[in-house]
Amino acid sequence: MDALKSIWAAYKGPIIGGGAGFVIALLLIQFGFFKTLLIAILSAVGVGIGTYLQRTGYLGNQRN
Repeated sequence: MDALKSIWAAYKGPIIGGGAGFVIALLLIQFGFFKTLLIAILSAVGVGIGTYLQRTGYLGNQRN
């Protein structure tokens, strides 16, 4: 288990990048370029909205 932790610590960026590239390749094969581009754009918009809501504290204020 310690070996996996050291590999993850040393190669975190390439592992995440390889996984993201694999997912993008699967999306391109399954849906095509423009649908994959739309998915990427909408995902980026969602991340931006989520980041904004987290920074402004809006999500934390809504919990009871």
